[in-house]
Amino acid sequence: MPRQARACNPVRIHLRLFAVCRERAGSDHIDLDFDQSTVDVQTLKENLSTQLPALRSILPSVRVAVNQRFVDEAHEIGPDDEVALIPPVSGGAGPPVALRDRTLDLADLQKRVRGAEAGAVLSFQGTVRNRTGEHAVTHLEYEAYVEMAEAYLGRIAEEAESRWPGARVGIEHRIGRLAVGEVSVIIVVAHPHRAEAFEACRYLIECLKQDVPIWKKEIRPDGGVWVGVGS
Repeated sequence: MPRQARACNPVRIHLRLFAVCRERAGSDHIDLDFDQSTVDVQTLKENLSTQLPALRSILPSVRVAVNQRFVDEAHEIGPDDEVALIPPVSGGAGPPVALRDRTLDLADLQKRVRGAEAGAVLSFQGTVRNRTGEHAVTHLEYEAYVEMAEAYLGRIAEEAESRWPGARVGIEHRIGRLAVGEVSVIIVVAHPHRAEAFEACRYLIECLKQDVPIWKKEIRPDGGVWVGVGS
């Protein structure tokens, strides 16, 4: 007689959520069912990303604790284990983003973003130029809805880190008056591979220009113009 295939016992994982994970999921606990007898942490995160898209952007920075101990992606979770999602704690992780009313420090941001796993550390600096098309520019004035702008900077930084796993990102932007030649924005991307670092940096620049509530006024010899409005 042919040997019968061994039955696979499905497993249910009881997952606890805290802080931002709890808010985005809308609950402090979730039960997940898997059609397999063992589930590792990587599979758990992949399942969460599909079932709860609201968690997708922050999962790369979320750690998993099993029985109150942090575990790696390969750790196998049993049906009786206590499992918890641990988002970055206050004072800890989260991409470094900020609006500044003083000179931006690229070396400091690179130091905060760079990690031992980085094979490429790419930086971008936007600077104030003295002309736009036919018009001379004497200086720029940047205005922002600060709280919302910093929240959006954090959001696009997290999105980039999610889209390019392994990326670490930092963004800082100036507000106030900037003279010609001054740096208005700095972006740093660290990644194990250079191609992904370039792609993530370009993505961040484009998102920043489209979505973040920071406004630029060009001051010309004949008056000022809000860029994008033309008034």
